[in-house]
Amino acid sequence: MQTYFCDMHIHIGGTWTGKPVKITASRQMTLTKILEEASEKKGLDVIGIIDAHSPEVQDELLSLLESGVASEHPDGGILYKGTMLILGCELEIKEPGRGEAHFLVYLPKLADMQQWTRWLSARCKNVQLSSQRVAARLGELQDAVEQMGGFLIPAHIFTPHKGLYGSCTDRLADVLDPTRIYAVELGLSANTEMADRLSELHDKTFLTNSDAHSLGKIGREYQSIVMEQRSFAEWVKAIRREGGRGVTVNYGLHPQLGKYHQSACQGCQSLLPANAEGRCPECGYKRIVRGVAARIDELADCKAGEHPAFRPPYIEQFPLEFIPGVGPKLLAKLYHAFGTQMNVVHRATEEELAQVVGEKIAKLIVAGRAGTLHVQKGGAGTYGKVILPEMS
Repeated sequence: MQTYFCDMHIHIGGTWTGKPVKITASRQMTLTKILEEASEKKGLDVIGIIDAHSPEVQDELLSLLESGVASEHPDGGILYKGTMLILGCELEIKEPGRGEAHFLVYLPKLADMQQWTRWLSARCKNVQLSSQRVAARLGELQDAVEQMGGFLIPAHIFTPHKGLYGSCTDRLADVLDPTRIYAVELGLSANTEMADRLSELHDKTFLTNSDAHSLGKIGREYQSIVMEQRSFAEWVKAIRREGGRGVTVNYGLHPQLGKYHQSACQGCQSLLPANAEGRCPECGYKRIVRGVAARIDELADCKAGEHPAFRPPYIEQFPLEFIPGVGPKLLAKLYHAFGTQMNVVHRATEEELAQVVGEKIAKLIVAGRAGTLHVQKGGAGTYGKVILPEMS
């Protein structure tokens, strides 16, 4: 068994011919640039490209395979340099009388994803684009994914905009078959301590993924997973916690840094009490966005601290981009000195870091690694930020 760093939710902004895929993502997020970033700079062992259903993305994948730059694993997945790519797709379902929710579909091989594209094209307006509304019920979606040998995971489940709990339902069984859901993605504004307050999630594997819309965001959340090797089949066994495989650590954004952690006004961005509703008491704007923390308080049927025995630790990390003083030039120096983000975050000592970026920044990086920095909470679509502590 080996341990691998895995970020399983990365978006493609544009194709190799310049056509949009994820409208809100950077056009720099092409397939090849993502693979280069993940392999050469971030040091990720496994990534999920979540827009692999787009036909032009598949054309680029075929080109990489035919040229020998990439190779397909017999058990699913595509190897590019030091990174294994798992093929994924994000889509939107709206059950009658309920809000929209996003789901992640993963499939073993490119031929399977091409078949999935044909299924999608008959049920959505533009199969070239990401996160399209699909004309199907959730039960139908579960059946279709399983028939194609795939795996379905609810995405960013607590997010007020298009999260399963945030927008669609109070209980899984109200909209789908929970016995066929083996994992959920927590999203940037929640952690394990918060999510395990819902007893119906106690048998689910928790995933912490970046949901990256730009190259710099890749690896802002990830997990370490123990598997025999890197492949789709092994990853599925790990999600199901079979044969000693599984998630061993969730490396998540400090949830208060998330854009939707605290209830807040979408107009003036004022942070508000959990029960705030109607118009903002600060500016009178009528759009208050309920925070993830408030939504979990509303749904919780367990006390904080109650976890299933298999639940791995959740380490609240601060991505390098959130560390005050760490800009593009300093990042370049860190990558030059240590190779990858994973080396900076996990392997370099404080003394080694200080030799490259100075003692003050080195202390901040180490404090971020340990999750001990102070945070101003985020809400209503605005990220939280680090508040510098007294440096001794």
